[in-house]
Amino acid sequence: MNMTGDNIRESFLRYFEEKGHKIMPSSSLVPHGDPTLLLTSAGMVQFKPYFLGEKPPAVRMTSCQKCFRVTDIDAVGDTKHLTFFEMLGNFSIGDYFKEGAIDFAWEYVTERLKLPKERIWITVYKDDDEAFKIWNEKIGVPAERIVRCGDKENFWGPAGDSGPCGPCSELHYDFGKDVGCRKADCSPACSCERFSEIWNLVLVQYNQDKSGKRTPLAKGHIDTGMGLERITVIMQKKKSVYETDLFTPLLEAISGLSGIRYGVDSAIDNNMRIVAEHGRATTFLIADGVLPGNEKRSYVLRRLMRRAIFFGEKIDPGKSFLTGVAEITIERMKHEYPELDQKRDFILKVIQEEEARFRDTLKTGTQLLESIMADISTSGTKEISGKQAFMLYDTYGFPLDLTQEVSRRQGFTVDIAGFEAEMEKQREKAKSANKFKKSLALAADVKVINGCGAYVFTGYETMSDKSAITGILSDNKNVTEIREGHEAAIILDKTPFYAEKGGQVGDTGEIIGSIGKFVVKDTVKLSDKIVAHKGYVAQGSFKIGDEVIAEVDGERRMDIARNHTATHLLHYALRKVLGEHVQQRGSLVAPDRLRFDFSHMSAMTEEEIEKVQSIVNYEIRRNHGICPVSMPYRQAVKEGAIAIFDEKYGDEVRVLKIGSPLISAELCGGTHVSATGEIGFFQIVSESSIGGGIRRIEAVAGRGAEQTVKSSIISLKNEIVAIQSELDKERRQVAALQRGQAKQQADSLLGKVETVNGVRLLISRIDATDIDMMRDMADALRAKLGSGIVVLGAVMEDKPSFIVAVTPDLVKKGYQAGKLVKHISSLAGGGGGGKPDMAQGGGRDIAKLEEAINSVKGII
Repeated sequence: MNMTGDNIRESFLRYFEEKGHKIMPSSSLVPHGDPTLLLTSAGMVQFKPYFLGEKPPAVRMTSCQKCFRVTDIDAVGDTKHLTFFEMLGNFSIGDYFKEGAIDFAWEYVTERLKLPKERIWITVYKDDDEAFKIWNEKIGVPAERIVRCGDKENFWGPAGDSGPCGPCSELHYDFGKDVGCRKADCSPACSCERFSEIWNLVLVQYNQDKSGKRTPLAKGHIDTGMGLERITVIMQKKKSVYETDLFTPLLEAISGLSGIRYGVDSAIDNNMRIVAEHGRATTFLIADGVLPGNEKRSYVLRRLMRRAIFFGEKIDPGKSFLTGVAEITIERMKHEYPELDQKRDFILKVIQEEEARFRDTLKTGTQLLESIMADISTSGTKEISGKQAFMLYDTYGFPLDLTQEVSRRQGFTVDIAGFEAEMEKQREKAKSANKFKKSLALAADVKVINGCGAYVFTGYETMSDKSAITGILSDNKNVTEIREGHEAAIILDKTPFYAEKGGQVGDTGEIIGSIGKFVVKDTVKLSDKIVAHKGYVAQGSFKIGDEVIAEVDGERRMDIARNHTATHLLHYALRKVLGEHVQQRGSLVAPDRLRFDFSHMSAMTEEEIEKVQSIVNYEIRRNHGICPVSMPYRQAVKEGAIAIFDEKYGDEVRVLKIGSPLISAELCGGTHVSATGEIGFFQIVSESSIGGGIRRIEAVAGRGAEQTVKSSIISLKNEIVAIQSELDKERRQVAALQRGQAKQQADSLLGKVETVNGVRLLISRIDATDIDMMRDMADALRAKLGSGIVVLGAVMEDKPSFIVAVTPDLVKKGYQAGKLVKHISSLAGGGGGGKPDMAQGGGRDIAKLEEAINSVKGII
C-alpha cells in the first residue's frame, strides 16, 4: 500500500477522530510556559499540564506535532538523521490505558496501513507483564516476537528535566532476515538495520521531579508517538526519508538551482541533504517566532542556517539555496501549517538577510582558517588553538561549530577547552565593566537575609506606608544601629518602594523615624523575600525594631510609571506595524527615559518609526483604562497575555491589561499609570541594532518628552551607525585579505635569499598597501630565515617606504636595523629609525628606491 506523507498524516488523525479523539492543532516549536525545554521535542509537550491534573479540552486527543531535536544537528547529512520532524500521536487523559492503546495501535498499523502482521515485533518494559500479556494473549503476537527491554530502551523519561513519565511499549517493523547483522537471535534489541521502531506507546504512570524522584499519578495516561517521516519510509518502500515525497521536492529544487543531480556524487548528496533538512527546519522555526541570534533558540536557528549556507557553497559557490527550499516547504506544507503561508514574506526576508550577512563572514573566516591550518601544519601539529578559534569567533563572527566542521574535514582538531577559557575571560571583562559598586546582592551579610521575614510590597496601592525595620546593612555587614552621615541599607517588613526588577529601576524617597530621616537613593532585591533600601542617614538615627514611615518620591515614581506603560503601548504598536514576530528582549524603564529591545531582523524605516510613534500617541489620547489582574500563569498565556521570551514565572502572575476592548495584555509586576492619558506624549529618540536580530528603541514619555528631539536625529544616528558598521566590516575584510596577500608574497620572495659576507640577506621591492603589511611580511620572512637580514622597499602614496628586520643572533653581532634603515632612507632623500631588530623609514625620491635597498649589500 503506497501512501504519500500527507495521506498518512490525514489517515492517522481521521482514524483516531473516529475513535472519539479530539484533533488538536500542533503547538508551537517554542514551548511557551515550560522553562525546562529549549524547543518542543515531543508530541506530549502541549499535553503535559493535563497529565499533571489540569482539566483537558477532551480526555481523548490526537495531533500531528511539529518537533525539533537539537542533539542531531551535527549528524544531519547522512540518510537517517533529522532535526525537524512531525510526530503523530494519540493521548488519553485518565481514560483508556494499556489495553486501549495497544488495541488502537495494532488495528491502525495492520488494518489501516495494511502492514503485514508477521513484520511487526513488539518491545515491552522488562517487568511489564501486563503489556506482554495483552500483546501475546489478546492481540496474538507470538511470544518470540515480544522482547523485554530495560530502562534505556523502554522507560520514557520526562520531556525536560521533570514531568510525567512511565514505561513504554514499542512497535518495530522487520525488514527481513537478509537485512542487518543476519544473526539468528537478532531482535529489536539489536542495533543493526533490520528493525525500525515505528510507534512508541508511553504508559504514563509517574511524575518525576528534578531530583529524579518518581511519584505515582492518580490515574494512568497514554502518550504515543509515531514519526511521520519514519513510517513514510516504510509505506513508500524506500531506503531513506530523503527518498520519500517529504523530501524529494526539496532535493529536486536544489538540483534545479545547481544543475547537479542528486544521487550521482556521495559528497554532493551529503551536502544536498544538509541544505534540504536545515532549510525545512529553518522555515518552521522562523514561522514560530525564532530569529537567528547568539543565544539559546536563536543560536540553534543561526547554527542551522549557517551550516546550510556553508554546505550550499560546496554544492555551487555563490548560489542561494535556503530561500528556494523555504519556498517549496511553505508551498507543500501550508495546508497543514497555515502559519507558514501567513508569514511567507517574513520567513523569506529573514533567510535572505541572514544569508547575505553570513556570506561575508564565511568568505573572510574560511580564508583565515585555511591560512591558520596551513601555518600550523608546517610545525607538525594538527590542532587549532583555543585563541585562534576564539579570534575567528570574536573578531570575524565565524562560529565555533563551523571552525570544528571545516577543520575536522581536513584532519584538524580544535582546542575546545582553550576556546572556552578565552570565552570566560571575555565574560569576566564584561562583568568587571558592569560591576555594581559595593553590590549588596553579592556581599550582603547572609545572617541579615536569613534573619528577616519575607517583605510585603504595598506599592501598588500606596506610596506611603507604616513599617518596621527588620535589618540594617552598613559596609555590607549586619549592624543594629546607624547614625547621621552613615551610608547603609535598611530592610523593612513591608514597603511601598518598588525594587529594581524587570527593567524598571528602583524607587527613591525617604524613611522617616521618630528621631531620624533616611534618604533612599535606590531600592534593590537581595533575594525573593528581602528588599534593601539603599541610602544614607540625613539626620538622627535608626535601629532595628524602629517603627517608621516609608515614603516614595511620588513625582519620580509617576515619571517611571508613564514610561513603563508607554513601553507596553510601544510593544503593541511594534507588533502591529512590524508583525507578531516582534518579542521583547529587554528593557529599561527610568524616570527620564525608556529603552526597549525587541526581535526584528532589519532596521526600521523612517515611515515605520513614525507609524509606531503615531499609534502609541493615538492610544494615549484615547485614555484607555488600565487594569492589573492576578491569575494562574497558564490561564494568562491561554488568554493571550504576552510573556517575556525565556523569562521564568511563578504559578501566579500579574497581568497588565490595557483598554476595553483589549489592545494589550502582558505579564508585568511593575508600576503603571491608571489610564493611558496620564502618559501625555511619547517620542522615539532612536532606533538601532544591538546584535543579530535584536533592535533597540530609545524613547521618552511624559515630562521627558517635553524636551522633544527632532525626528531627523533618528535617521542621522541610524545612518552613522550603519556607515560605521559597514566601514568596520570592510576594514576587517581588507585587513584579512592583506594578511593573506602578504603571506603569499612573502613565500614567493624566499628564492631571493643570498649570502653576503657570511650573512643571509633578502632584499626585495614589494607591492604593499600600508606599512603594517610591510611589517607583517618582514616579520614572516625573518622567522623563515632563522638567521639573516630582511630589507624591503615599496612605493606608497607616491613615496618610497622601507622596512629592515634583523634576527636576534645578528643583532648581538652588531647588525642594527635602525642604522641600516637610516642609511637606506637617506639615499632616497628621507630618514628613518627604530629598534635594533625592526626599523622603518621613508624617502622622497621613488627613482632611488632600488639603489637604496641594494646599498645594504655593500654595508654588509
